[in-house]
Amino acid sequence: MDFNVKKLASDAGVFFTRAVQFTEEKLGQAEKTELDAHFENLLTRADCTKNWTEKIFRQTEVLLQPNPIDHTGARIEEFLYEKLDRKIPSRTTNGELLGQYMLEAAKDFGPGTPYGSTLIKVGECQRRLGGAEREFMQTSALNFLTPLRNFLEGDWRTISKERRLLENRRLDLDACKTRLKKAKAAEAKAACEGEAVPNFQETRPRNYVLSASASALWSEEVDKAEHELRVAQTEFDRQAEVTRLLLEGISSTHVNHLRCLHEFVEAQAIYYRQCHQYMQDLQKELGSSNGDVYPNAFTVSPAPSSSVSVATAATLPVAPIGGAGSANASDADTLKIEEVQPPATGTRKAKVLYDYDAADTSEMSLLADELITVYTVPGMDPDWLIGERGNQKGKVPVTYLELLS
Repeated sequence: MDFNVKKLASDAGVFFTRAVQFTEEKLGQAEKTELDAHFENLLTRADCTKNWTEKIFRQTEVLLQPNPIDHTGARIEEFLYEKLDRKIPSRTTNGELLGQYMLEAAKDFGPGTPYGSTLIKVGECQRRLGGAEREFMQTSALNFLTPLRNFLEGDWRTISKERRLLENRRLDLDACKTRLKKAKAAEAKAACEGEAVPNFQETRPRNYVLSASASALWSEEVDKAEHELRVAQTEFDRQAEVTRLLLEGISSTHVNHLRCLHEFVEAQAIYYRQCHQYMQDLQKELGSSNGDVYPNAFTVSPAPSSSVSVATAATLPVAPIGGAGSANASDADTLKIEEVQPPATGTRKAKVLYDYDAADTSEMSLLADELITVYTVPGMDPDWLIGERGNQKGKVPVTYLELLS
């Protein structure tokens, strides 16, 4: 018990000395040992590495798990598995779950129905997409997130611990320097008072003896302070070297993280390539089986003379263009306006923005603010549409129109 009390008192004394030294440095009342420029650069580089590694790590987690609130229970389970040194079970992705629902729905609706058969095809594609996503998440977590986490939880904690210890050693060193400086000043003052010839009529002999003994005491204090300074300097130098070696290891960390970054990019490229291929295959499969039976809202029925489709622009520029008639002279030669039939679906209403005078018989004149019906045909210049107003029909420039929903 006595030993513990003494140790506690000693630790409290050291803490108090460091606190006093730190406070005096902040107030500008004490000198501070400065580290060399190379060491300061190493510290700055280490801090920068830690900060950006942490941000990249957190944001990559968000990328792989966009809804962390929904994964709270899963993360707790993963944490328990890691602590128990057991393999984390594979988890169903959202894409796989969607595919499963579609396949189950297809069974109830009937696999032979058009809707049920399409659900089966889309569901299988969603399951493949989900499988690719799960593989990408596992690969990224192993090859990219794990090295970053190991640095933050391992190497950086060691560096932080040694930096705190170095700061304590520096405070101890500067406190010893301050103590030695004060002891030398007191010794010099006592020596000056001891060398002066005393006036025994004004000074008691006892005070003269005390002054001489004080000079000797301060000499001993100086020797003790010098010894403590040498010990503190040795410990500071040793700790500075240990910290320097750890900080220089940041270069190796950068090389390791660079390799992991390349692996992450490769895994991401494979994932997106697989997803693109799966979706292309699905589009081809759906187009070959259902495209002629179930056209989308923008696909029109074939007309006697040609197939037509709706204009793709929702709201078009309002600035008029020049030379409209001459630019489309070739279209007038090949396109028979009187033979073009409006599509069963895909026509739209359009509001005329400006007056327009037809340049030839294939075009239709327009009046500002009137409403007309417009549509397009395959192979037609995208700057033109077919417009109808009552019994009139002809080509109209899209820049003179505002398409309405």
